[in-house]
Amino acid sequence: MSNSAGIATSFKTELLNGVHAFGATVVRAGTTKDVFKAALFLASATINAATTAYSTTGEVTGTGYTAGGVTVTNATAPSASGTTAIWTPSAAFAWTTVTLATAFDAVELYNSTQGDKTVAVFTFGSQTVTAGNFSLSMPVNDASNALLRIS
Repeated sequence: MSNSAGIATSFKTELLNGVHAFGATVVRAGTTKDVFKAALFLASATINAATTAYSTTGEVTGTGYTAGGVTVTNATAPSASGTTAIWTPSAAFAWTTVTLATAFDAVELYNSTQGDKTVAVFTFGSQTVTAGNFSLSMPVNDASNALLRIS
């Protein structure tokens, strides 16, 4: 058997758990989970992989919607499947009894504990909601479908 190069699967999972800090910018004194939030953005907004922090610029507004979005239910610990580190929230992102009349097509997942730093932006088909509920179901938490996958 020969050697092969690669990033350790355990390291990928540990990244999702906040174990490693290569820079001196974050000091972790506790062992509690950070709070993550999900905010909806207008189809006319410009958020993407270059977005570094949550901002209300381009965020939806409407009856029943609170700026900053909803708190993500985070009961599923990061894990590994094969050589891929994975994490999926344990519940849908849900907004109830909202009216969002202007088209929206993106959700930003961000870490509100760590200065509102962006984790990821996800897009979907353009939507509007009138006095109704809107939810984004979470995918299966596996190497092919998890919301966050580091392979």
